[in-house]
Amino acid sequence: MAVITIKQLEAFVEVTDLGSFRRAAERLATTQPNISARIAGLEGQMGVKLMERDAGSVRLTPKGETLLAHARQVLRAVDGMVAAADDGALFEGVMRLGVTEMIVHSWLGPYLKAVKRRFPNVLVDLTVDLSANLSTALFNRSIDLALQSGPFNRQTAGAVDLGSYSMIWVASPELGMGDRVLSLRDIAQHPVLTHARGTLPFEQLSKHIAGAREFSVRLVPSTNMAACLQMTIDGLGIACLPESMVRNELRERRLVPLRYLWLPDALSFCARYDAGNSASYVEQAALLAGELSARSVMEGGIDPNK
Repeated sequence: MAVITIKQLEAFVEVTDLGSFRRAAERLATTQPNISARIAGLEGQMGVKLMERDAGSVRLTPKGETLLAHARQVLRAVDGMVAAADDGALFEGVMRLGVTEMIVHSWLGPYLKAVKRRFPNVLVDLTVDLSANLSTALFNRSIDLALQSGPFNRQTAGAVDLGSYSMIWVASPELGMGDRVLSLRDIAQHPVLTHARGTLPFEQLSKHIAGAREFSVRLVPSTNMAACLQMTIDGLGIACLPESMVRNELRERRLVPLRYLWLPDALSFCARYDAGNSASYVEQAALLAGELSARSVMEGGIDPNK
């Protein structure tokens, strides 16, 4: 019987799915020559040509098409066997995690610690980006798991609800705006620091201020919410942000809540992944995100030492 290794099957499946030896090497945390050697070794053991490389593209041969389903079945069986042992330390690999800044500023630290405890031999490769960009990365398989806000144009086979996060108007106490109910004219006295163009909060805020006729409201969108938060603390504008992002600043009185009666819709978050092709630890990491998110909502934050 041919001696076939798991690494060879992983290389075969990843090159096929990603259409690139280079990307497969990045995903499997190895080098392109190693991927080429694994494919060549598998072809040698099977005595068949599995794929053709042409001008940077990769396509399966008819025999490769036939054997691909069997390779996936073997990898799923091995993954299921490891999962059945109920020992997270048996899993090895790299989990490419994509998150939005809201997650970074609320419960990402405790979450990464929890993942490390559950899967000590799985490395986390972290990407922080806008939700729309994370969706693109998820569908081209640049990341394995996205913790992101909706709405979503495309659905995934794997999804865990992370709950909704309400928005709040905040400002530096130096601006003296926290002692009364504010009108839109009051809001217009300062730049409004907000989410990036194309996001749900920005679009709803833009629509809301469009009704102002006698004065203008200056929106300052940003793709970097950490910078937006710091500018608000420094009194360079007021902001409408997820409440979970500013809990510490409100507690320490570096920011105060504003009494403006209109708010954008709460942000609905979800942990999304490809249930058909992801390792078991990706699904378990998504479920773990659901647990941490629920605790964050219920407890008003998470102790990072837990």
